[in-house]
Amino acid sequence: MKSQLTLKKTLLTIMFALASALVFAQGTGKISGTVTDAKTGETLIGVSVKISGTNKGVGTDVEGKYVLGGLASGKYLIEVSYISYATKKIAEVEVTSGAVTTLNVSLEESSSQTLNQVVITGNYKQESVNSLLLQQKNSARISSGISAELIKRSPDRNTSEVLKRVSGASIQNNKFVVIRGLADRYNTSMLNNSLLPSTEPDKKAFSFDIIPANLIDNLVIHKTASPDLPGDFAGGIVQVITKDVPDQDFLNFTTSFGYNTQSTFKDFLGNSRGKYDYLSFTDGSRNLPSTFPGSFQEYNPLSTSQKAQLSKQLSNPYAEKTYTALPSQNHQISYGKRIDFKNGGSLGSVVSLSYRNGQNINPVQRNDYQNDFRDVYYDYDDSQYVFNTSVGVLANITYKKGKSKLSFKNLFNNVFDETYTDRTGFNTNIDANLRFNNSDLTKKTIYNTQLEGDHQFGKADQKLNWNVSYSLINRTQPDLRSIYYRQIGGPNSDTYNVVDRNSRRFYSSLKEDNFSGQVNYSLPFNFLSKKSTFKTGLLSMYKTRDFDARIFNYLFNSSGSASMDDYLLSLPKGSIFAPENINATGGFILSDFTSNTDSYQAQTLLNSGYLMLDNKLGEKSRLVWGARIENYYQNIDYTDLSGTARSFDQTFTDILPSINYTYAITDKSNFRASVSRTVSRPELRELAPFAFYDFVAQTSTLGNPKLERGTINNADLRYEIYPKAGETLTFSVFYKDFNNAIEQTLDEGGTPERRQINFTNVGEASSYGVELDFRKRLDVIDGLFFRDLTAFANASYIKSKVQLSSLGLDARPLQGQSPYLINAGLQYANDKSGVSVTALYNRIGERIALVGNSLIPNIWENSRNVIDFQISKKLIKNRAELKLNIGDVLNQKSIFYLNMDDKNGYNPNIDKQYTSTRFGTNFTLGFNYNFSLGK
Repeated sequence: MKSQLTLKKTLLTIMFALASALVFAQGTGKISGTVTDAKTGETLIGVSVKISGTNKGVGTDVEGKYVLGGLASGKYLIEVSYISYATKKIAEVEVTSGAVTTLNVSLEESSSQTLNQVVITGNYKQESVNSLLLQQKNSARISSGISAELIKRSPDRNTSEVLKRVSGASIQNNKFVVIRGLADRYNTSMLNNSLLPSTEPDKKAFSFDIIPANLIDNLVIHKTASPDLPGDFAGGIVQVITKDVPDQDFLNFTTSFGYNTQSTFKDFLGNSRGKYDYLSFTDGSRNLPSTFPGSFQEYNPLSTSQKAQLSKQLSNPYAEKTYTALPSQNHQISYGKRIDFKNGGSLGSVVSLSYRNGQNINPVQRNDYQNDFRDVYYDYDDSQYVFNTSVGVLANITYKKGKSKLSFKNLFNNVFDETYTDRTGFNTNIDANLRFNNSDLTKKTIYNTQLEGDHQFGKADQKLNWNVSYSLINRTQPDLRSIYYRQIGGPNSDTYNVVDRNSRRFYSSLKEDNFSGQVNYSLPFNFLSKKSTFKTGLLSMYKTRDFDARIFNYLFNSSGSASMDDYLLSLPKGSIFAPENINATGGFILSDFTSNTDSYQAQTLLNSGYLMLDNKLGEKSRLVWGARIENYYQNIDYTDLSGTARSFDQTFTDILPSINYTYAITDKSNFRASVSRTVSRPELRELAPFAFYDFVAQTSTLGNPKLERGTINNADLRYEIYPKAGETLTFSVFYKDFNNAIEQTLDEGGTPERRQINFTNVGEASSYGVELDFRKRLDVIDGLFFRDLTAFANASYIKSKVQLSSLGLDARPLQGQSPYLINAGLQYANDKSGVSVTALYNRIGERIALVGNSLIPNIWENSRNVIDFQISKKLIKNRAELKLNIGDVLNQKSIFYLNMDDKNGYNPNIDKQYTSTRFGTNFTLGFNYNFSLGK
């Protein structure tokens, strides 16, 4: 509590010190934006943007961006001109002192027909949205996106919340993306131009909630492949572009506090907290002592008395404490600085520091079954107390001059995630009630650094961009501990004795290093009198991982007296493993049952290259085609149970062709067709022969070093209409053919107390579906209210099938594939009043979580309806904003169930509930203030 209060005081002190120290320059404003080709969507470099009738102007940089600064308040006529393009004049561009007016411009190529100058007036905040839709319309591939301006207008705080608004995407567990109903395995993440490593060691997933929303320049989901994109995906590639050179200096402070209906101010159970838990760091007290033997080979040969002395070195952390669950907290400070040099160069930096803490109580009911699943085997009532703290830093610095840009970008996130489980219930194996507690702390650190450059050169406007990056992931589980008591003396007895073999302590550490580099070159040329582009590039990524674990349980040594033994075994958890009860006789010692397979080393190497042509075929057709070749090497080194060193190596070389065809039916509509081949590769955890037993879920997960990569053939058709700025309507159909898809399967030899989860390649699978997306302003309805109202929705319906006839089983859906996905919402945004109200609805269809077999039914995840409300109000001359978010209003149960009739949809009268939980409704009140430092 002291750490938390100290942090609060520090944040408040910083905020008020900065507020009191700042002196704002309110005399001038700026106009900034991007200039693009109206037909291709490409950014134009060296375009003249000036105040009409004056010499005051600038040229667009290597990204097609410009900033006109030092402008007095008022309205201006802006003139935009470029060789071989029609000049455009834009009237009534209003500049406000201390602010930046966004004006994105698209230019038409000149032709034999004289193009008149165009005067554009309107709402310039929508111009950014319009430019993103133009980018989508002219994209080489099927994609969906969201702009910085639209993000600014929403109450979203981080990237995971932003992703909920993108067509065909949804968010699982508030941080993992689901695209076209396909879960994490089939999606890839990129930060700027670099592939992101997984933040989760057990699966391919990136936790998008660690990137602040206000530092996103734009976000795009690529749903079809092209040669210049990585080939490891089937659902989509999420590309997040962060800001680098701000339009003007800024300092932004955001704070929010949240109330959860089933958690906040309730009793919150757990063990003692460390000194730095509230700061997302550990104080070392949970680690194995440095003087403790470093391996089971050193510990196990020791005598019982020696083991007892060493066992006393470990603290007795099992005592349960009762805290009060505090409101959730989310605080962020962001600072941006821009320096314009006399030589025309610009230096920009963006730095953000964020802090979050949440304390949630989740009631969970767990069941498993016996006798052909007719009878209950166990029936548990769990209360899970989840304490989560994270600290994040984003730091970007960029230098731009003329046709070159250099950037150094960094992302750091530290996560402290502890779940304390308090369980009661009945277990058939012991034929008695039990009491069980488990404390699982996971400490994760991710650091990503990138150095990248963009350059244009030569008379043909050749482009070269490159990127080198390094990512570090550290994950530790210091002292994952459980303690297990069984009832003695019948169902009405109050006596519980500890079960020593089920009272365990687990330690693990994982370190992963990722090195990557890539370079891309493009050369414009004329083909059939139309502008075309040749593009080629290389990418290399090397990954290493080291994993090590130690597993202990307590072993009771009898005192020789039955009454003394009963006394020792029935001691409460706060004292039973105290030093005075750790003895070679009449007490407990630690038994080390770590095995050789509880550590492994792994590495992968990806080398790829591509050739791509982007051809304009007449006025309306565009063909982007080519091929990518990817050579992938994977290796797992470990020692098997016999002590023999093992090494599994596999190399795959794949040629991945793709064709994207676009036909511009009108200036506002397109027809698209795409065919491609992509892959799905196993994650390192899926390859590792390490078996991790989850005492809470009572499952054991075992990797498979013989897994092969899967291949996917993809086909897409799409019709899209862009009626006007901020509006879109698209209809898509798609088909995917999977070969060697990787699935999580239940082993036939598992029991209710140890469900064995394996990773397996399945032979053939397919999925096909339709996707509808629209965004429409309702100003067609009479009334001032409807002018500011926007409706948006996207829905997908997918049918998938895994062929199992060779195994004598019926076909079933692909594991992790939802049959449908629905996102819908209404947003009211009135610029004059500064009021914004948003209602959001989300539903992901039921899907297979774990694949069963001839003895065990498939375990499915049921669908649930999620409704969110967001209300915000601009204050203090639009510098501040007050936001109220209400999340998961319905608070419906999240249910996993054994599907007894193989029908889609949960039927409580037939299907068997496996787990059930609720997360509560969240009320979050936030305040944001922007200290404009613009000059």
